[in-house]
Amino acid sequence: MELYLAIIIFAVSTTVTPGPNNIMIMSSGLNYGVKNSIPHLLGICFGFPVMVIMVGLGFSVVFEKYPLFHEIIKVLGVAYLLYLAWLIASSSPTSLDIGKSKPLSFTQAALFQWVNPKAWVMATGAVSAYTYISSDIFSQVIFIALAFFIVAFPCVGIWLVFGAGLKKYLRSSKHQKMFNFTMAALLVGSIFPVLKELILQYAAY
Repeated sequence: MELYLAIIIFAVSTTVTPGPNNIMIMSSGLNYGVKNSIPHLLGICFGFPVMVIMVGLGFSVVFEKYPLFHEIIKVLGVAYLLYLAWLIASSSPTSLDIGKSKPLSFTQAALFQWVNPKAWVMATGAVSAYTYISSDIFSQVIFIALAFFIVAFPCVGIWLVFGAGLKKYLRSSKHQKMFNFTMAALLVGSIFPVLKELILQYAAY
């Protein structure tokens, strides 16, 4: 029971804290509303536990054998997040209102987990810290994935609701633009450690 409780606490603390998923769902709540952002929310809630299962049941072995593959995913992930940050910062309330932009779909949000640096840290951290070779790995990984699945709805959902609730306080286009720029800056800040690591790594070559 102590181990199960520790896993749940870990899942809650890592899921509810700021990161690419939460910043993006908050921005989506503000710009598109709760109803239109539900597929995005569900994509996170289902996509990340699936990622945990795949990492826990052997995907990490592939990366150990082919480290370049993991490096490529990391670089693509950072590039994609920087692109998303630019989209958020440059989007205007007017363009959003007339439907030129759309929130992430279920599939896009689920696949996004694989290029999300925080998701990799959470998945590999949980699997390495809370599984034991002496016990059944399959059941342990399934429980970890289930814990993340259960806590994701309230932990990520609160960011969505909060973002949507801000809309009434950000009625002017100027204020909404400032909010989008702030969210973009936070998104870049959330991947800064990974970005710094890549810059130092390639600068050394």
